[in-house]
Amino acid sequence: MAIKATHELHKRRFGRNLGVGLVLAGFVAIVFGLTVAKVTSGDFQMRPSVTSAGTK
Repeated sequence: MAIKATHELHKRRFGRNLGVGLVLAGFVAIVFGLTVAKVTSGDFQMRPSVTSAGTK
């Protein structure tokens, strides 16, 4: 059984997929970094839950 050489279309597709993957990973890293910075800066506070007063 002969091993076929990779077609140039697959090489181009791999390059495009790699680029999209790197951009996506960069976006995720930015969002994660901003989230960590927001939570650790002390500005993050949970809003008090709204309760109905006097109703049971």
